[in-house]
Amino acid sequence: MALSDLGAALLRRLDPETAHGLALMALRTVPLPAPAADDPVLATTVAGLRLSNPVGLAAGLDKNGEALHGLSRLGFGFIECGSVTPRPQPGNPKPRLFRLGEDRAIINRMGFNNEGLEAFAARLTRRPAGSVIGANLGANKETEDKAADYVAGLRRLKGLADYVTVNVSSPNTPGLRDLQGRAALDDLLGRLAEARADDPTPVFLKIAPDLTAAEIGLIVEAGLDHGIDALIVSNTTLDRPQTLRSPHRDEAGGLSGEPLKPRARAALRAAAEASAGRMPLIAVGGIDSGAEAWDRIRAGASAVQIYSALVYDGPGLVGRIKRDLAARLRAEGFSTAAEAVGTAR
Repeated sequence: MALSDLGAALLRRLDPETAHGLALMALRTVPLPAPAADDPVLATTVAGLRLSNPVGLAAGLDKNGEALHGLSRLGFGFIECGSVTPRPQPGNPKPRLFRLGEDRAIINRMGFNNEGLEAFAARLTRRPAGSVIGANLGANKETEDKAADYVAGLRRLKGLADYVTVNVSSPNTPGLRDLQGRAALDDLLGRLAEARADDPTPVFLKIAPDLTAAEIGLIVEAGLDHGIDALIVSNTTLDRPQTLRSPHRDEAGGLSGEPLKPRARAALRAAAEASAGRMPLIAVGGIDSGAEAWDRIRAGASAVQIYSALVYDGPGLVGRIKRDLAARLRAEGFSTAAEAVGTAR
C-alpha cells in the first residue's frame, strides 16, 4: 500500500469532517513529489481546455482553494475547487458529513460552508502554474436573487480560473435546484451570458441526477441557447436506494459514491442523447475505477471527475484509473482519449 493510501486508511478511522480537515492540512503542508508525465494517449481537450489526462477532481474537497498546490501533485488532469459563495457562510449545523462504509458512499449536507469569494479569489492568484483549475460557484443561503450571486462570482473570478462551474444542483441550499427549471434557467444563463461579455473563460453547468430525461433535454437546449461550454453530469442524489446497509442511510443530504452510479449513468445517457455531440459532457458520480471511467467516456463523456472514491481508495486511485484507461485506449486502437468519446453509442 502506498504511503498516501495508508494515510487515507488512517483518516477513515476519524470523524469524517475532522478527517477532511486533516487531509486538506496535509495537502497544504506535506511536500509531495511531482507526478510522472502523463501517457500521451490520455490527452484530450474539453471546451478548449487542453488536458494531459481526462481524470479530474470534483468540487467539494477543496472548497476554499487552499490546497491547490498539493492537489496538483496527485496527477489529476484538472482540479475543481469550491463551491464558493459571494459571502462567507458557516454551512449547516454539524454533524453534516457521514461515511456509509458498508455502501462505499457518502452523505453530506454541508450547505456551501466556505470563506467567501474574496478569500477564494486571493488564493487563486497564487495557484500552481501548469494546472487546469476550475472554480465551482454557489449561492448564499439567504440570498433571494440567487442568479445575482452567480453573476458576482463569475465577475470576481475573471482571469483567475481556467473555467467556472455554475452549481445549480446542490440539494443542501433551499431553492437552489429550482434554478434547473427552464424559465429560471433562462434568466440565470441569460444574465451570466451578459456578464461574460468578451470573457473567454469557459462556463460549465452542473446538474442533478434526480431529473427525468426530458428535463435534462430542456437543460441541454437552454445551455446551448445561452452559450454554456460544457455540462457536468451529475451532482449528489436525494434518492435512497433500498440496497443501502449503513446505519447512516437515512441521514438528510446528498448521497454520493457507489450507490449513485445507476442515476449518474442514466443522467449521462440522457445528456448524451440530447446534446448529440453539440456540447461536451463531464461525468461524475460513482466513478471508482478505470473500467467505470472508460464506460462513461464511451457513453459520451469527454472527461470524468472523482471524489467519494478517494475517501475509500486513497489518492493512488488517480494513477490506477489513468493506467487502466491508457491500456484500454491502446487496446482499442485509439491514439487519444478524445477519440474514444461516445463510441458506445
